[in-house]
Amino acid sequence: MSMGKYTMINKETCIACGSCGALASDVFDNDEYGFAFCKLDQNSGSVPIADHLLEDVIEAQECCPSESILLADEPFQQLVNG
Repeated sequence: MSMGKYTMINKETCIACGSCGALASDVFDNDEYGFAFCKLDQNSGSVPIADHLLEDVIEAQECCPSESILLADEPFQQLVNG
């Protein structure tokens, strides 16, 4: 059984540049204020990224100018609150 990866956006450091949505539009979108969020789980970091989307998420993370895309081996609800 393969272990999934989880992602979410650090809303406090996001600069709303839109690069993550351009690179991984199946995973990231922008809210009404223009800031990014993970649309898989409303940015809770609790739903694993599908294998076929992981490469796009990694590319988006590498290209994020504010390093706001978080990627982890376990759900973020276990790591942070909120």
